[in-house]
Amino acid sequence: MSQTILPPELPTQEIVTIESQPRHIPEKHRENLGPVSDTAPESWRYNPDKINAYYRYRPLRVIWRLLEIGLPLFWFFFRSWMDKINGNSDRNLPKRAIQLREMLTSLGPTYIKVGQALSTRPDLVPPSYLNELTALQDQLPSFPNEVAYRFIEEELGATPTEIYAELSEKPIAAASLGQVYQGRLKTGEKVAVKVQRPDLTRRITLDIYIMRSLAGWVQKNIKRVRSNLVAITDELASRIFEEMNYCQEGKNAEKFAELYGHLPEVYVPKIYWEYTGRRVLTMEWIDGTKLTNLPAIQAQGIDATHLVEVGVNCSLRQLLEHGFFHADPHPGNLLATRDGKLAYLDFGMMSEIKPYQRYGLIEAVVHLVNRDFEALADDYVKLEFLTPDTDLTPIIPALAQVFGNALGASVSELNFKSLTDQMSEMMYEFPFRVPAYYALIIRSMVTLEGIAIGIDPNFKVLNKAYPYIAKRLLTDSSTELRSSLRDLLFRDEKFRWNRLENLLRNAKNSPDYNFDNVLNQGVDFLFSDRGSFIREKLVDEVVNALDIFGRRTWFNLSTVVREQVGLAVQETPPELRENSQSLEHIKNIIKILQETPGFDPLRLLPVINRLLRNSETQHMGQQVAEKLIQKAFVRFLRNLLLETESPQNRSPHNWETPKSLPPATTFQ
Repeated sequence: MSQTILPPELPTQEIVTIESQPRHIPEKHRENLGPVSDTAPESWRYNPDKINAYYRYRPLRVIWRLLEIGLPLFWFFFRSWMDKINGNSDRNLPKRAIQLREMLTSLGPTYIKVGQALSTRPDLVPPSYLNELTALQDQLPSFPNEVAYRFIEEELGATPTEIYAELSEKPIAAASLGQVYQGRLKTGEKVAVKVQRPDLTRRITLDIYIMRSLAGWVQKNIKRVRSNLVAITDELASRIFEEMNYCQEGKNAEKFAELYGHLPEVYVPKIYWEYTGRRVLTMEWIDGTKLTNLPAIQAQGIDATHLVEVGVNCSLRQLLEHGFFHADPHPGNLLATRDGKLAYLDFGMMSEIKPYQRYGLIEAVVHLVNRDFEALADDYVKLEFLTPDTDLTPIIPALAQVFGNALGASVSELNFKSLTDQMSEMMYEFPFRVPAYYALIIRSMVTLEGIAIGIDPNFKVLNKAYPYIAKRLLTDSSTELRSSLRDLLFRDEKFRWNRLENLLRNAKNSPDYNFDNVLNQGVDFLFSDRGSFIREKLVDEVVNALDIFGRRTWFNLSTVVREQVGLAVQETPPELRENSQSLEHIKNIIKILQETPGFDPLRLLPVINRLLRNSETQHMGQQVAEKLIQKAFVRFLRNLLLETESPQNRSPHNWETPKSLPPATTFQ
């Protein structure tokens, strides 16, 4: 890891807290200020009312901060514009990249996080800027050891030398909210000791106050912006404030380990609670390499692309299975361990998604991939992008046009960022609004996709995600996903074998796909009350398949006989040609099942035995037999009446069903 650049020594007075209530604030507002300093016990809890009450009566401080932000940004963009005018853009690019990195660093933690997000987008940011912004992940200027040691003593009640057997002379990494030392406990365990930056709360609260005020102004005055920007700002601010409480981060790490630590290629470090406080975190030391350091990873014989796939699958579990997800997966927080696992390091910025939102996202992906834009429009209502009273009529064709272009020819061409960009364009034309919870999902997935693109430019997150989605549809027993599976497989009263084939083909590529589970859950659902619709349609499909098979067999035999006796061979009827596709799909499905990991024909015997003993199976068998007999009887009557019909009233090609009989299609 590169050496950290240390700034000049700072006096301990730099641990600044927000001053006490000034006398000129009216008495009615004083109770709203509350604890908003680094040392106050509740300062890590985000409270916009207290922040607003505090800075509302400090306009000079707000104006000064605006100047601190605005002037450097203005000069940076002005100089970049002049470079373009003078034709010096390429020559001055490295210099401007350094200036951008230094400017974001000087602006503080809030803007450093903006730079961290940009550092993961090689498809958006030129390489010169990317290299500089990458330093914002863990190579920021550190603060003095004296300050860090003082925090350790205040939080843990003892000096560092009393707690740790070893502690590195200098921080081995410095990020936006804190810096990390390498240490060793008295008991011998190698640890990472993270200490929070001084004056953190004041700097972040002021930036959030400004951002929230601007968001409120935009929301109030620009009518085309329908999203609740204030709520989105509050959501992001809440996560940042939680990130400032290392006790909360420790709890997040343990919950993350409980939910995802069992995955074979994911590693979550241990938290040492006896050496952890609100501003100091002691956790297990991980020896590893940044996921973006390709040469070092390849030198160890590790497949970086595979680890990205591990990260994608873990993120999908976080977003769609348990709803507790890592909202800040930048390269500084992801390491490739020496034994080829993916280690997560930072658990400060986490968020949660409610069950109905998780199921809604899965359904939306399924409908998007299968180009069911009518259902996709309904999904946007469920996910709170549209209000229930929104007229979806003009939105459905717009979705078809926008996402039809982004989808390309197949799932393999899907790109998460392209979809979000296309979605952004629609926001201005229709009454869409971005829910607050969705902002962190976008941030997490776009960051992860940026890391993936940096390793493999052709990597598509959604392409890797669909096998997981397919697996969930086939194995999840929830009412929501069972309904979604039913809607996916049945359309206009017909079973879509090609959709089932596509699901099975994708699901078998999911790392933890279990054939036995799919088979058992499929049987359970089929014979449950919720599976009655499936049973009815399955009976019809079996009847049609057997009927077509019998008719095709008879047609082929009659064709052979005709050829032998020298009669003209009849052309294959259209209905036999069309329905042959279903049989092809069934053959393909059988082949896919045979190729599925865990498939064993012997394992089917208990399932077949269970099916044969089930009363519903016997009932379905009776229905199949009855409907086949009905079909045969109707066809016999139809042919009999056609034979007895007078030649003058019957065309040689008239195969319509007589009006006096029920149409044969009733049973098809």
